[in-house]
Amino acid sequence: MSELDVSKIKQVKLKPTQYFEEEVPKTQIYLHHTAGNASGVNVAQDWANDDRGRIATAFVISGPGATNSADGEIIQCFSSRHWGYHLGVKTDVFSAYNVPYRVLDKTSVGIETCNWGQLTLKNGKYYNYVNKEVRPEFVTELTEPFKGFKYYHKYSDAQIESLRKLIIYLGKTYKINLKFDYDQMFKVSTKALKGENGMYSHNSVRKDKVDVYPCPRLIAMLKSIQV
Repeated sequence: MSELDVSKIKQVKLKPTQYFEEEVPKTQIYLHHTAGNASGVNVAQDWANDDRGRIATAFVISGPGATNSADGEIIQCFSSRHWGYHLGVKTDVFSAYNVPYRVLDKTSVGIETCNWGQLTLKNGKYYNYVNKEVRPEFVTELTEPFKGFKYYHKYSDAQIESLRKLIIYLGKTYKINLKFDYDQMFKVSTKALKGENGMYSHNSVRKDKVDVYPCPRLIAMLKSIQV
């Protein structure tokens, strides 16, 4: 398998007012999906133009169907040494797990994958949460429901491969433990909340999130890169 060619990462840089230029040692990687359409370029541009403050991830991976970005293309919004808010973990979550509060966003690298997330089956058709139809070939059906949903928007093979390369690159760069743990990835994890070195997802710190979901192909990839 090939390694990441950093020269092929598309740079769509955010203004310094959209993230923090502070350099912080990184100990965690968090996997997300955008709950939006296919273009990582559009995601970055939306962050640049919104008024929500410094909410962004360093990387976004485009999906199939975007007119301005190829399937699996990695978009970089700012240096992974810097940081933006991407987790939204409130103090009561830390309290509930008897863990001291910390700003995990600072010491982690966030990766967004363009994906609609959970889908609903109605009259033989699949719909995302904004009631837009998703074609059957872009649907993943889970063996068991995850957080109340059995159908999810499919992570493309190109996205999963780009994610693999990027995770390995970041793991080596920041000496982050990439060992996959199902419960740690898909349930709230005290290790994640404590800031322990490792690879996590939005599920690891928030019960109300479904990103990323337990796609069998994604899990197979994450297991393959354990180091």
